[in-house]
Amino acid sequence: MTDVAIVGGGPAGLAVAIHAARQGLVTRLFERQGLPRDKACGEGLLPAGLRELEALGARAHLTSADCAPIEGIRYLQEDGTSVEGRLPMPGGLGIRRLALERVLERVAREAGVELREHCQVTGVERTRDHVRLTLADGERVEARLLVAADGLASPLRRAQGLEVAPGASAPKRFGLRQHFRLEPWTRFVEVHFAPGVEAYVTPTGDERVGVAFLWEDGGLEGRVGIPEMLRRFPALEARLAGAPPDSSPRGAGPLLQTVRARALDRFVLVGDAAGYVDAITGEGLTLAFRSAAELGRRLPEVLARGATRESFRAYERAVRPHYQRYVVFTRMLLTLARRPWLRARILRRLARHPALFEALVNQVIEP
Repeated sequence: MTDVAIVGGGPAGLAVAIHAARQGLVTRLFERQGLPRDKACGEGLLPAGLRELEALGARAHLTSADCAPIEGIRYLQEDGTSVEGRLPMPGGLGIRRLALERVLERVAREAGVELREHCQVTGVERTRDHVRLTLADGERVEARLLVAADGLASPLRRAQGLEVAPGASAPKRFGLRQHFRLEPWTRFVEVHFAPGVEAYVTPTGDERVGVAFLWEDGGLEGRVGIPEMLRRFPALEARLAGAPPDSSPRGAGPLLQTVRARALDRFVLVGDAAGYVDAITGEGLTLAFRSAAELGRRLPEVLARGATRESFRAYERAVRPHYQRYVVFTRMLLTLARRPWLRARILRRLARHPALFEALVNQVIEP
């Protein structure tokens, strides 16, 4: 009998697997693709998430080609106004997603996790005593608990009835990212604004810069592609002129995902599968690592209590403040992004008071 079966080999799933294996639990992870996988991601890790990465023992395996330190956040507007604030200690880290999953995979294997790649789960049956997974090849696996870490569009979340369909009026936001081969010109994450779209520039190695665009469905005219997006940001386009691509474009969305609950009997959601609002604050990875740690440390007690819905109460109470904080500040920033006149006015005022902007950055970002 497997103690913990995890579906999804992204950062959240791998982090839960590492915590579970270190608790002495028989842990198996199923990933329908190969590892590591390249996915659309802002690739910024904020201070709290960086501490979790270090606690996992994965930070030590990253090289300067894989990541770059982040000292702060800089906002730049169409009119040339800019304002910046430094992150609280220990700062952040821009990490190439492929490198992040590679080092987490290594640590998971060292911890004793059984990783099953190119292995798709096609069916789940939950009973009072166990959960039974059916794989694409017909194999059946029984486990005491199933952790769904299968991403933003989580098929398991939907199949278990935990997905809440957004209302017809709910805005749909999408993302598109690509990397460029050049030395980063700053240790700050830069957020460039243009009508209807933002560009997030993150140093992700000593010779790599990641650029991600976020926009709302219906907010842009014409074709959506990397060259077309860059033309909306002339200063950024000039910075990247002549730099060769360092990855293929990847997209994601709709970003908003709402859940009824994060746990059922023998079943729990973690990472993006557990609910997501938007990438505008850059807290996705940090939230995933914190949730994985909160779940991981409680797994022995959860299993001892039969992995019932009730046994997950402590986990849900622990992660709720992190999610609530994320939701509040994300919605606040989305309000500004959707009202360029208001955003421009506020940022021009903050540019005259940079200490206030830094204080706001430290308030938004979880310590």
